Amino acid sequence: MKKYKVGIFIDAFYPMIDGVISVVDNLAKHLSDKLDITIFTIKPSGNKEDTTVHPYKVVRCKSKSVIYLDYDLATPKLDRAFRKTLKESNLDLIYYHSPFTLASVATKYAKKHHIPCICHLHSQYKRDIQRATHNKILTNIILKIFMKNFNRADLAIAVNEFTEKLYKEEYKLKVPVKVVYNATSMTPCSDTAKARDIVNQRFGLKDDEKLFLYVGRINKLKNIGLILDSLPLIEEKYQNFKMLFVGDGKNFDYFQQKASHLNLENKVIFAGKILDNELLTKVYCRSDLFLFPSQYDTDGIVKIEAASQHTPTVFIENTGASSAITDNENGFIAKNNPQDYADKILLALTDEELYNRVCENAYSTLYRTWQESADEIYKIIIDTINGGKNE
Repeated sequence: MKKYKVGIFIDAFYPMIDGVISVVDNLAKHLSDKLDITIFTIKPSGNKEDTTVHPYKVVRCKSKSVIYLDYDLATPKLDRAFRKTLKESNLDLIYYHSPFTLASVATKYAKKHHIPCICHLHSQYKRDIQRATHNKILTNIILKIFMKNFNRADLAIAVNEFTEKLYKEEYKLKVPVKVVYNATSMTPCSDTAKARDIVNQRFGLKDDEKLFLYVGRINKLKNIGLILDSLPLIEEKYQNFKMLFVGDGKNFDYFQQKASHLNLENKVIFAGKILDNELLTKVYCRSDLFLFPSQYDTDGIVKIEAASQHTPTVFIENTGASSAITDNENGFIAKNNPQDYADKILLALTDEELYNRVCENAYSTLYRTWQESADEIYKIIIDTINGGKNE
């Protein structure tokens, strides 16, 4: 059977780490069994190097850092070697995950060679642009440019219905959309008692203490302040708990100081990054609740990681992350204020029957493997190659 050649284009990749990069890497790994995958991305700036051995090819383009942005911008016009490699790649389909300069290159290649394009919708770009420009008019101009690239696709894949609706109604996406949910490479912990002991020893926890967990960037964008503001309210009624933050970010020191200001030094642990996936699995397994009040994320793989260990998540209402959640069924949903968030956590702690039901439902409804997601996308890719051509 012929292995079709698929070019995956993304404007950020390892050694940088974020949620979209993780999605692309996991999908590429699982698609590589059936497709000839090449990832076209940027060369990391500075002295950073990607030392990971990938089961797919990676072609890198020169890039430049951009003021006010956390990411570098690809400069394919300044990289003859990159353009030559792309020209000779003989791709059957373009599959792009961001709307920046590499998307422009990818869609032009598709049009020239009469091959189809699929775009994958991950992020709330309007918020990102607003944060960088602080200018409503400029934000709308830049968003229209980004959407031109997305609207050149034959088909879009959205990570959930919230993202599909956002792009169609607010961003004016004009192409057909299929929803394929994100997944996790994390598997259920085989020895929960051992995991509990290891995590207790690692972080100095008492066995009867409830553990709340956050995993992700330590960044104001993630609404972490809401977690810290809710903890004193919880402590008024329930004292036997610890809060563990796993991750790093530009606001790490700020939130440590905020925790100190709230007199939470004995309640809050800032662990930094945990790069050992086995240990991270055990941490999720030991945790009683995963706290994810982000309004920024369209989805959040971390909620799926938590669900893989039967650990339910406390969200806030009307967010992408909570779009697949029914309150008190497969997760907990609170309003975006400390008192309501604290009340929801207290409900989960004190209603054992409710808590156990939500644990089981979170696992059964949210947990899925990357192989499942990749199989869906493989079918979409094959159908698109066989059925449609980019005019």
